Amino acid sequence: MVSKAGSLLPSKQGVDLSTLTFEERLQLGAENAVRCMGVTARDRVFIMTDYEREDLARRVAIAALERHADVSVHFLEHYGERPLTAFPEQLRNDLIQARPTVTYYIATAQPGEIAFRIPLLPFLATELKVRHGHMIGIDEEVMAEGMCADYDEVFSLTNQVYDLVRNAKSIHVTSAKGTDVTATFNNDWKWIPCHGQYHKQGQWGNLPEGEVFTAPATVDGVLVCDVLGDFFSKKYGVLKHPVVIMVKGGYVTEVTSQDVAVAKELRDYLFSVPNGNRAGEFAIGTLTSLKKLVGNLLQDEKMPGLHVAFGNPYPEFTGANWDAKIHVDVIPSRCTIEVDGRVIMRDGEFTI
Repeated sequence: MVSKAGSLLPSKQGVDLSTLTFEERLQLGAENAVRCMGVTARDRVFIMTDYEREDLARRVAIAALERHADVSVHFLEHYGERPLTAFPEQLRNDLIQARPTVTYYIATAQPGEIAFRIPLLPFLATELKVRHGHMIGIDEEVMAEGMCADYDEVFSLTNQVYDLVRNAKSIHVTSAKGTDVTATFNNDWKWIPCHGQYHKQGQWGNLPEGEVFTAPATVDGVLVCDVLGDFFSKKYGVLKHPVVIMVKGGYVTEVTSQDVAVAKELRDYLFSVPNGNRAGEFAIGTLTSLKKLVGNLLQDEKMPGLHVAFGNPYPEFTGANWDAKIHVDVIPSRCTIEVDGRVIMRDGEFTI
């Protein structure tokens, strides 16, 4: 909502979620999505959604309208048959003509559509210079949980972790289930603090937010993972049997699991394109309100701990000097993290 002077009214940070109904939490999640982008009456908001997530997109649209912003909602299905495997020219033109200041992507993840989303992000952030909220795979559970976090707290902790890792030479991560990996870093590649407050043009983040990430120079060791990203997240949720990934020099060398079919599907996908099996992201989640994995990558990757992604390193943002056409996150649980020998997390709990 907007006061008569046009300034934002106080946020609802710190509210006791246990006192809210599910419907009220959905509403708070939508309001937080608008608050994270700092939407005001001066903004033009362009929402991309699909038929499956229309209700959530509508909630965000109403929350933006309550701040007196101009709002338009656009369905991906109107731009072609799903999955959209390339950036539709009509969508590009509609975005240019709309001249939005804020955009949202509130839609399901479908196999192959990452080829559309990868060029979409830099177009929005670096060419149109919008403030963008990326909510790929959002559902009601995530809207009512991760999106209801205290984003003042998320902002503070994320920046604190960023200060600890941005000059790191080496990070060693272990977990109760057997993860044991060491990553090294290129001083010329940037760490990105995803703190949930994007009030300047050209800034963007995945919502719900709370992580710090970069493209690693090397990753070596073993990852024992309970959740997979891209379309695997919706398909499998929290895995019945962890997937074990061997990494050497930053490249996946082996993928195994008691569930042989899942391991084969992931391995085949990672090796389907050049650099698809290369570690492109190394990240630490900072959303401390999350206590358990739910099987939705959008939320689970923000849970305190490590996640690694293979494929695209977001070179436009990290400065990495290579690229890939896929990006698949993997999430181990209950991590212990050492930054240049200093323990900043033990068994999934920050020690800073």
